[in-house]
Formats: sequence, C-alpha cells, structure tokens
Amino acid sequence: MSPHSGQRKSGSDVARRPPRLGRRVARFNRAVTNKVAVHVAPWAPGLGLVIHVGRRTRTVYRTPVNVFRTKDGFRFALTYGPDAEWVRNALAHGAVRLITRGKEYELTEPELVMDLHRQHVPAIGRGIMRFMRVTQFLDFRRAGEGG
Repeated sequence: MSPHSGQRKSGSDVARRPPRLGRRVARFNRAVTNKVAVHVAPWAPGLGLVIHVGRRTRTVYRTPVNVFRTKDGFRFALTYGPDAEWVRNALAHGAVRLITRGKEYELTEPELVMDLHRQHVPAIGRGIMRFMRVTQFLDFRRAGEGG
C-alpha cells in the first residue's frame, strides 16, 4: 500500500517529523486556548475531548482534539505530530475515552496513520487540515466493534 492510500503503520514505523505548529503556539494553546476549548470541544462539530491516562503519573488528562468519525470509530488529527503527550499516552495505554457532540465513547486499538488525502475528514475540515499540513492521524475503534 502506498502512503497516499491511508496506510496504517505502527508507532515506530511512522517517520518522526517536526510538529506542524511551533512550540510557542503549542505553549500558548496549552496555557490559553485549551482552557476555553475543553468547554467547547465536547459539543462542537469536528472537535472532541480525549480523556487519557499519563504513562508515568497515571494522572487522567482531558485534551481538546480535532476528531472525525470513521466507519468503525474515530480519526484524530495529529496537529502536533505523533510525539504529542496525549498521543504517546494513548498508544501506551491502548485506549482512551472521547466526548464529542455530547456523547462519550470508549475507544481501543490505536493505529497511527499517514494519510496525505485526509480521508474521513469532511470537506471543510480537509481544507483546514491541508492548510495546517496535517497528514498524520491516530485511528481508534469503538470498544466492542469487531476488527
């Protein structure tokens, strides 16, 4: 399968790239934007709140994310790349909870995906992801869904 077709790769196989957004933007988002986004993300289309457990601390975190529905689960846009703490926590734990559009889901079987065509992203989201140069995603299945 070519990388253009939504090829799935394990965490160690995805090329490590610098984050799409700069470190200053990331710090600003963490300090300011996320404080608002945690209240909006559980309800807004294209957004969600991922609830994940810290790898070392076992602390429960709530992180606002860009998320899109797939046939058997959800696709998360990795706007900061695969080295973001929430992504590393999700891969290590193998499961997260997601609140999106007012509903909560248990998600399992995380897979890093390189998707240059931004499949499973609605047209308006696709344009935003293209502008942000996001081509890496994290796919999850809804718990209990067959694979």
